[in-house]
Amino acid sequence: MSDSAELSAVLEAALVRELRRLFELLNERRFADKLKPPVLALTDTTRRLGQWKHATRTLELSRPLVLVRPWLEVMSVLEHEMAHQFVDEVLRVRDESPHGPTFTRVCAERGIDARAAGVPVASTADIEADRALDKIRKLLALAGSDNQHEAEIAMRRAHELMLRHNIEQAATAQRYEVRHLGTPSRRANAVEADIIGLLTEFFFVEVIRVPIYQPREGRYAHVYEVMGTHANVEMAAHVFAFLLATADRLWRENRGDERVRSGRDRLSYQSGVIGGFRDKLLAERKQLKGTGLVWVGDGALHDFYRARYPRIRTVRRSIRMSRAHAAGREAGRNVVLHKPVTETGATAKPRLLRG
Repeated sequence: MSDSAELSAVLEAALVRELRRLFELLNERRFADKLKPPVLALTDTTRRLGQWKHATRTLELSRPLVLVRPWLEVMSVLEHEMAHQFVDEVLRVRDESPHGPTFTRVCAERGIDARAAGVPVASTADIEADRALDKIRKLLALAGSDNQHEAEIAMRRAHELMLRHNIEQAATAQRYEVRHLGTPSRRANAVEADIIGLLTEFFFVEVIRVPIYQPREGRYAHVYEVMGTHANVEMAAHVFAFLLATADRLWRENRGDERVRSGRDRLSYQSGVIGGFRDKLLAERKQLKGTGLVWVGDGALHDFYRARYPRIRTVRRSIRMSRAHAAGREAGRNVVLHKPVTETGATAKPRLLRG
């Protein structure tokens, strides 16, 4: 039985309603409500992910795409086709190629991921970024050394290279991509939230927690949406997974510590691990500042972020400095970021959206 046939009539009706709701949300957020609602249709084709049809005012999405691929890709394709509709019906530009300068400008001005469906399209900038990322990977591989001193030096050099690369690239035009991190869940996890804060502070990305729709369950969950250059998104994804695994490993290895014997201390201890690792990065950043490497931020990335999410609500939380948290913080200060990301964007085969 195909994936399309597995969705019940009730769930498919709910899915179409959700796509309509998403269209209305994106229309208000990205296009100032200037788009007139089209006919939304699901098709069984696998040749196209989506298509805007001027003659019938139909916006089509591939049913296999909607049911199988991550919700971010579904939203990316929907935004992509809405941009085509905007160029066609609002700007009335019909004498350019489908992905010509007007379409490109519309996407850039509205924080729409320029890639077709969440899959990177190789460019010279991406190739150069991957070269820098490969150098960082090699340093992180050395940071896995059993020799603590050698590992610390390798991690510090990787940190310096990341900072230097981003400072050099800040003055040039960048292309940003979007990716979702984490397992979809309905409740926020304090440890994940701490890692996200660390990513935005030290790894040159913007991150926000966003709702996604799960068609097969007919309900919502939340994930983290990370935005940045290809190299920085790759690194952020690696750091996120690495720190989650490391916090869990250290918790299991240190259950003998009298400060962390209760299972109720797990989140406090793991949050402390992330806090300790942040202390370490702060110390390294302070040393690098003494060499003249000072990060002042990426204004273009911030603009991209605010174009995607013009109304942002910030939630602050307090951290209880328990004995378990202190124990985790001690362990976190000795964490050495290592293990390379396994694949670069340059090795992945790009796929273009036809629409």
